[in-house]
Amino acid sequence: MVKRESILIGGIDEAGRGPVIGPLTVAGVSIHNNEEKKLVKIGVRDSKELTPERREELAKKIEKIAKDIFVIHVAPCRIDNYLLKQKKNLNEVEIIKFADIADLLRADKLYVDCPEVKTEKFAKRLQLKMANKKTEIIAENKADSKYPVVAAASIIAKVSRDEEIEKLRKEHGVRGSGYPSDDETIAWMEEYLDKHKKFPERGLVRFSWDTTKKMLAKKKQKKLFGFFRK
Repeated sequence: MVKRESILIGGIDEAGRGPVIGPLTVAGVSIHNNEEKKLVKIGVRDSKELTPERREELAKKIEKIAKDIFVIHVAPCRIDNYLLKQKKNLNEVEIIKFADIADLLRADKLYVDCPEVKTEKFAKRLQLKMANKKTEIIAENKADSKYPVVAAASIIAKVSRDEEIEKLRKEHGVRGSGYPSDDETIAWMEEYLDKHKKFPERGLVRFSWDTTKKMLAKKKQKKLFGFFRK
């Protein structure tokens, strides 16, 4: 029996797409396909199904198994620049960063977690951004629940972003999950704004988010109202 030659496969996923606080984190993991079963054996799966402690445990094990791991943090100010100045949407930002990671991984076959319904169109747009045009791209919705190498990237992205958020907690006292739907996050943002009168220009909140825009507009309106009452 002839043993099939192994190929290098890669997986890319992101963490922090929706939060109003902190970076968007994109991670890529590569591994030879004949070693992919090692990821399954250690229990790799979609990071959303794992506790923070379990993700950290698995991240260390993934580091020992993977050929390469790359992480990119897109800071809030960079997200604002893409959305407000360059007039891009988040899917376009993801394609740019996915392409950066893909070129570093240099995989023969690349699996990516696709944020769009039209997965084939997303894959073609990603291919155009990549320097290596020979890489085969498989873009699928919920790829992190289908392919172990994408699940591994999902875990690395989440752990890496959590580390960045922990820095913000220590530096600025951030509370809550960072999502606009989280009451604790909103309460902290309002308290911070009342105390400091403004948010830092870089590194903390996304000014392109409606949550921040409305909060700043409300603060400005309140200030004007107070001025006219004097």
